[in-house]
Amino acid sequence: MRIKLGSGVFALDLLVVVLALVIYFFPSNVLRIILGIPFVLFFPGYILTVALYPRKSGLGGIVRVALSLTLSIAVVTLIGLILNYIAWGIRMESMLYSNVAFIFIVSIIAWLRRRRLPEDELFNIGFTLMLPSWGKSRWDKALTVVLVLVILAALGAIGYAIAKPKVGQKFTEFYILGLEDKAADYPETLNVGQEGIVTIGIVNHEYQEVNYRVEVLLNGQKDDEVGPVRLEQNEKYKETVTFTLYQAGDNQKIEFLLYKNGDTEPYLEPLRLWIDVK
Repeated sequence: MRIKLGSGVFALDLLVVVLALVIYFFPSNVLRIILGIPFVLFFPGYILTVALYPRKSGLGGIVRVALSLTLSIAVVTLIGLILNYIAWGIRMESMLYSNVAFIFIVSIIAWLRRRRLPEDELFNIGFTLMLPSWGKSRWDKALTVVLVLVILAALGAIGYAIAKPKVGQKFTEFYILGLEDKAADYPETLNVGQEGIVTIGIVNHEYQEVNYRVEVLLNGQKDDEVGPVRLEQNEKYKETVTFTLYQAGDNQKIEFLLYKNGDTEPYLEPLRLWIDVK
């Protein structure tokens, strides 16, 4: 049976939609990993290759695959570079939306270029589906069985590796940012009664759901508390924190203490700022 898939652009766009829905509704899911790998390493380059070379005489199959992989890496890297210099930043959501937008826009361009060409000149994906033959000898049959078992074992190993990934180092990112969400321009000098502003950030890399809370201490006395905040693996939390000092003096200490899962002792070393109050 001869099966034709056309250029594969429509099927690829459907997979992209499925991936976006899986990420939105199921943030921790094996299907997200399975679709995410080709979404980053193959889909953008393949769509661009179809748009650039719509004719079947332009490139061979192996060259198309190699070019798709190379262009995908280049496209994703360029998108990340652009995002790094705009307000969105390099985050999972911004990378997902940018890649989806790129794939859909280039898909439209590929469709417009292909519709101008005769059908017999278009690049199309096709293959012949045939039932496997057992061969005439016992040796052929044995080789077929071994080949099937090897393929099943390889698929099983890949599935297990995805479902049970190796757990890396467990840790939590805890940081404070100054003006414009940068690790700089922290308040150093304030007037009595003037409000100081910083942003605290927490990122969970503990490979499990964690409840966090943050205590803010002014000169050793508790002044404010943030949380509790429940974060999934790789989930990030940012919150603006204000504080006010009412006594003049140099080197007054502001401390930020992170607690985990209801512990009474800080999980990490406190973050500190030293402020001169005039």
